[in-house]
Amino acid sequence: MTFSLLLQGITVGFSIAAPVGAIGLLCIQNTLSGGIRLGLASGLGAATADMMYGILVALGMRTVSTFLLGYRTILTLLGGLFLCYLGIKKFFAKPALQAANISKGSILKTYIVTFFLTLTNPATILDFMALFTGLSIDVSGYSQTLHFVAGVFLGSAFWWLLLCFCVNLFRKKVSTHILQWINYFAGAAILAFGIWALTKLIY
Repeated sequence: MTFSLLLQGITVGFSIAAPVGAIGLLCIQNTLSGGIRLGLASGLGAATADMMYGILVALGMRTVSTFLLGYRTILTLLGGLFLCYLGIKKFFAKPALQAANISKGSILKTYIVTFFLTLTNPATILDFMALFTGLSIDVSGYSQTLHFVAGVFLGSAFWWLLLCFCVNLFRKKVSTHILQWINYFAGAAILAFGIWALTKLIY
């Protein structure tokens, strides 16, 4: 039973992480501009946030619904504003193909920023609830919860590792000119995601 929950958790984590949205674009851009270490820092930040949502889902649907309804507005506002800021920053970022000077501080900062952005994305928790219900996952007790949550983290982390590895393979073939256009595209897309999130507060 516990091994089955681990596999279900991996399935949920991978399925949540795989669609390329704002976080995926951020991870790709960080890998291209700062190397695989910076990209993995983004991915692990997102995987940690997915794990936190996995814990909430494992606690029960009623608890999750209460949390979402109680903090939806503030989470959407903070996440939307931060995405707008990050999108503008990425849009005007100068392209760099060298990653030799990546420090532990910048890696930690990237991890925290991505964790915050993923955690403030209401769509993530809704996706979790849909998958949790669709797969008919039954979690009860400390051991079962631990296996499910660990699976969510492993599934999500595996996707980010795969994405960063694939992007890094092409990194040396990307010219400064192409990287500049990637910055433009990623920045504009992330900004659009932020504006889209903010419009939910109006409509």
